[in-house]
Amino acid sequence: MKKTIITVVGKDRVGIIAKVCVYLAENNINILDIAQTIVDGYFNMMMVVNAEAASKDHDQIAEDLAGIGEELGVQIKAQQEEIFDMMHRL
Repeated sequence: MKKTIITVVGKDRVGIIAKVCVYLAENNINILDIAQTIVDGYFNMMMVVNAEAASKDHDQIAEDLAGIGEELGVQIKAQQEEIFDMMHRL
């Protein structure tokens, strides 16, 4: 399975989850796990998705999501699971 880790961080506002989820659905990317919190007005979300059947390659997905983040005023990053794991090893 080709997993991708998506993180979203920024000032909370209406529609963040909706916009990200619509993009994922339109590109045949399945959400496997999702967690989100809002602390003192700041939104934080982490998603694990299966991008195996995605209609776009990883670089295009990451670029598109970053663009959506700019529209929403948040930072969205998409990392392949292997890279995410290596970066967060103790």
